[in-house]
Amino acid sequence: MAKTGKVVAIAQQKGGSGKTMLAAQLAVALAESGTSVAVLDIDPQGSLTIWAKLRDSAPKAATSITCSATSGWRLTSELDKLRAAHDIVLIDTPPVIDSDARRAIRAADLVLIPLNPSPPDLWAAEGTLKLAAQEKRPVALVFNRAPAASRLRKRMEAEITARGLFLLETALANRAGYANAFADGVGVTEAGPTTQAAEEIRALANAVKSRVEE
Repeated sequence: MAKTGKVVAIAQQKGGSGKTMLAAQLAVALAESGTSVAVLDIDPQGSLTIWAKLRDSAPKAATSITCSATSGWRLTSELDKLRAAHDIVLIDTPPVIDSDARRAIRAADLVLIPLNPSPPDLWAAEGTLKLAAQEKRPVALVFNRAPAASRLRKRMEAEITARGLFLLETALANRAGYANAFADGVGVTEAGPTTQAAEEIRALANAVKSRVEE
């Protein structure tokens, strides 16, 4: 019997939000937990595809992750194929609201929006939030490059709650380990299994998995 995998569209219009890095790190952490994972790169920049190619020859890459890249009319059929063979498909979407982003969000079981805990990042997410609402897709926000505690972070948490938006409890701190691992084609859980970054991304992967399985 074919699988019907869950789809997580990682979307944010603001550059520098960590969208692609998050897709890669989540993919590795989920795969390490025994989940079969595919990543679908529909961002024209293609950074996730480059990461996956680096992964082919990375000594520390210990888990198997399917990576595909497509766009346009092929997107729906490629996504259907990946869903049939994997538990979770993570889509790295374009940093603009275009037809590909719309297709990805329409197909998503969860729209995951990374943002730094600052007003401009939340403002930049408005287009994605509006599209997800139009498509009646569930949304989860996640703080990236977040300080452990700050007045601005608390202010942003309060604003998100007041708007009735869902913010994942686990946040990713501003750690060099994420970027360094990405540059080597691996996840932080492979590069440094016992680091704080590895603990963070494992916790976030569990939270995302629980959210899509609800």
